[in-house]
Amino acid sequence: MSTILSVTAALIALTSAGITANYDDLAAKGYRWVTIDGPYGCPAKDDLEQIVKKLTDETELQMIKEHRAYYLLRGDIVKLIQEDPASGISRIHLAGITTDLWTPTKFLSKRPIENTFGIVETPETSGLIPMETESSTDSFRQTGVTPASSTSSTPHSDGNE
Repeated sequence: MSTILSVTAALIALTSAGITANYDDLAAKGYRWVTIDGPYGCPAKDDLEQIVKKLTDETELQMIKEHRAYYLLRGDIVKLIQEDPASGISRIHLAGITTDLWTPTKFLSKRPIENTFGIVETPETSGLIPMETESSTDSFRQTGVTPASSTSSTPHSDGNE
């Protein structure tokens, strides 16, 4: 019994170390996790300054409608593009947004943070890195199946009718 417990403890320790190492690798590659919910992603530094210093509901709504501010969600993973230590802000790339955004660096973590669903995002699960998928034509290629001609008006026959 003690051997089983020892082996189990060792496996848990190794698995935890492997997961941590994976997140450390992501952080070393410039990935960060958002630590706060709010409209703290802005394409322009001036807009970010306005959001951080004078945030009102009216200002927030106006800036979001005008695409001058984007809502960041706790646990989202982002790609760090540039840090400006003097001003305490960073330029990031967020999946689904075509322009890079500026955000306060203090709202970014090198340590993984769970999102509202209890999941730690990775570049693949967030859409920052496209997952490898087979092409649509490859999915139809099966042994003994031939696609119908697009010019044929009659159903395709495989000879087994």
